[in-house]
Amino acid sequence: MITGLVQAFVPPLRRFVQQHPMRVTAVVVAVLMGGAGATYAVGALAPDASDIPAHTVVEAIQPLALQGQTAELESQALRLYRSDVSRSADTAESLLKRVGVFDTAAAAFLRADANVQQTLWGRSGRAVTVEAGDGNTLLKLSARWSPEDDGMFKRLTVDKTPEGFQSRVETLPMTATARLSSGTINSSLFAATDEARIPDAVAVQLAEIFSGDIDFHRALRKGDRFSVVYETLEGDGEPLRAGRVLSAEFVNAGKTFQAMWFQEPVTAGNAAASTASHTLTRGGYYTLAGESLRRAFLASPMEFSRVTSGFKMRFHPILQAWRAHLGVDYAAPTGTPVRSVGDGVVEFAGVQNGFGNVVIVKHGGSNTTVYAHLSRILVRQGQSIGQGQNVGAVGQTGWATGPHLHFEFRVNGAYRDPLTVARQSESTPVAASAKAAFAASAAMVRTQLAAAAQMQAGSAQ
Repeated sequence: MITGLVQAFVPPLRRFVQQHPMRVTAVVVAVLMGGAGATYAVGALAPDASDIPAHTVVEAIQPLALQGQTAELESQALRLYRSDVSRSADTAESLLKRVGVFDTAAAAFLRADANVQQTLWGRSGRAVTVEAGDGNTLLKLSARWSPEDDGMFKRLTVDKTPEGFQSRVETLPMTATARLSSGTINSSLFAATDEARIPDAVAVQLAEIFSGDIDFHRALRKGDRFSVVYETLEGDGEPLRAGRVLSAEFVNAGKTFQAMWFQEPVTAGNAAASTASHTLTRGGYYTLAGESLRRAFLASPMEFSRVTSGFKMRFHPILQAWRAHLGVDYAAPTGTPVRSVGDGVVEFAGVQNGFGNVVIVKHGGSNTTVYAHLSRILVRQGQSIGQGQNVGAVGQTGWATGPHLHFEFRVNGAYRDPLTVARQSESTPVAASAKAAFAASAAMVRTQLAAAAQMQAGSAQ
C-alpha cells in the first residue's frame, strides 16, 4: 500500500519540480543552511567537560597464588651463552674464567680429554661458545675453526651428559655470504681497511688482484678509494674467515681499475676432468671488459702486507741524497720475502760488488730483473722459476746501511719503470665460449660496485 502511495506521489512531484525549479532550489538551500545551523546549535548545547562530575572507582583485585608462579619460574632452566676467542696460552681454568664459567669438574675434563688437547690448547683464534647453567656450571662448549681453504670447518663439542662430559670433533661445510664495503686511503691501505672493518686477508687480496696495475708500496695516493665485494665463510652462523674477493674497484691517482672473479663453465672438451660435485674449471680475475688481470709481470717484487705497507722509497744512505740510480728501493725489515715478478731462468745468484747478495733473472727475450742486498738467496743459477716464487729475503748486504731491497727491471740492458712494464705486459682475454656467461656476470658486478660507491659517498656526507 505504501509502495502504491509513493508511486502515485512521484509524477506530480516531478511536474512541480519542472514547473518551479527556482523555488525548489531555494527550499533545498534553506534546508541545508538549517541543517548546518542545527549542527552548530547542538554543538553549543553540549555540556562543558569541566562541568561533568568525576567519580573514583576502587576495586580489590585478587592476585594469582605466588606458589604457582614460583613453580613455573623454577621449571624454566636458566641458560647463559657467552663467546670468546681462544689464545695460545689458554688453560682450562683461564678459558672458563674468561667466559664466566666456574666448574672444577669441567676444568678437569678439559685438561685430560684427548680431543680438547689436540684441537684447542695451544691454538689461537678459534671461536669458542659456551652454554652455562645455574651456578655458572658448564653445560656445553663448542669451538670452531677452518684449518684448510677447502670450504669445510672443524667443530669441537663438549657436552655434559648424565654419564659425565663427552667430546667429539666433526668436519662440516661452511656457508658463504657476500659482504660489500668501501674505503678511502688517508695514510695506508691497511689503515683504510681497518676503518672499514675489512679483514686483512681481503686487503692483501686487493693488492694482489691489482698487482699488475698498481705498486701498492709506492704508488698509493691520499684520496685513492676502493670498493670491494667479498665472501665471509661461516660455520654454524659464526664468521670464521674471509673468503675470496668477488669483485673490486680501485681508483688510484684518478685512474679506475675494476676486477671480478670468473670461472669458465665446463665444456665438452674438459668435462671428463670434472666431477659430479664440481662443474667449474679453475677461475681467475678479469677486468669487466673480459681481459685477464694476470700479467706477464707483477708491478712489485714484494707481497703487500702490514709489515711493508708503511714503508716508503728510501733516501740513499751512502750518498745522503735522492739518487737517480737505475732502480727502485723498497725499505722493509730483514727477512721479508722477495719474489720474482715473472717467469724466467736465474741468470746469476751470488755476491756482486755493491749489490751484495744478488739474484738476476732472465725472463726471455731482452727482459731482465735484478734483486739486490738480499740477506739470503733461495735459488741457484740456471734454475727455472715462476712468477711470484721467492728468490730471497730482504737484507742489507753490499753498499747498504739499512735493510731494503734494490730492484731493477732492464730491457735490452736499459732500466725501465717496473710499473710501466707491468701495465704494458700481455693479458689473456676470457674464452670466446664463455663470453655470454661473462657478460651476464659483469653486468651484475657493475651494479654491485655502483652500490658500493654510493655507500661510500653517503658515508662521506
